[in-house]
Amino acid sequence: MNASPPYLGFGLGLRTCYFEDIIQAQPDIDWLEIISENYFVDGGKPWHYLDQIKERYPIAMHGVSMSIGSTGEINFDYLSKLKRTIHRVDPVWLSDHLCFSSLGDFNSHDLLPLPYTEEALAHLCERLRIVQDFLERPVILENVSSYLTYHQSQMTEWDFLCALHRQSGCQFLLDINNVYVSARNHGFDAMDYLNAIPKQAVAQVHLAGHSDFGSHIVDTHDQPVCDAVWQLFQCYAQSMPPVNTMIERDDNFPPFETLMAELNQARTLAPRSWRSDG
Repeated sequence: MNASPPYLGFGLGLRTCYFEDIIQAQPDIDWLEIISENYFVDGGKPWHYLDQIKERYPIAMHGVSMSIGSTGEINFDYLSKLKRTIHRVDPVWLSDHLCFSSLGDFNSHDLLPLPYTEEALAHLCERLRIVQDFLERPVILENVSSYLTYHQSQMTEWDFLCALHRQSGCQFLLDINNVYVSARNHGFDAMDYLNAIPKQAVAQVHLAGHSDFGSHIVDTHDQPVCDAVWQLFQCYAQSMPPVNTMIERDDNFPPFETLMAELNQARTLAPRSWRSDG
């Protein structure tokens, strides 16, 4: 069973456009999350700023390219770069996505869901074991938004996650927006999903925005957190012990003050026990 990461509070995704704001203002943020692959280079602007920022703020690493669910050979060149970056950053925890993005020589450049089968579960558990042994630390996995289902699936996504946790000890980064997007697209109850995941299996929460096209919604992370996702987070949080919670924004970046307002809204909606003054 993987040990839970420490509870730090409320964080933000660290993006280049906010480097100066964070260094100059030193805002009331409990921790920051970087995109792992942005720091695979040895130097440059990202490291220049991160070396200063990590002196003040704990840093989590969040990857987008591990493709843990792929059926191809494990990419140890990628894992070696990731391991070197881990040693330099010394993150409080490490996460990536429960998905695959490549099939043979094809790379989708997207985060694709797995079929929820016993075969996929066994495959994922074994690959996770190999990756964690190589990195010498646990990997927290994030649920992805989905726009398709597989005829082969034998269980729901949340039952698959529960089984993965039982068999491997894996913990999860629950993206509340992604749950909402998938629930809308596939017609299930988002709270059924969230309530099914064992409390001890949840290491982190993401809150983000999406684009609504009426017949379907797409996880774009370029909009404010919508009211429905805030309500879902508030309802879910009432039954949970404190969980590290973060605002994620990946495009169409607002002024830093706007992002901080969203972070403070998350603090307000969370139970008082989640806050440092609780």
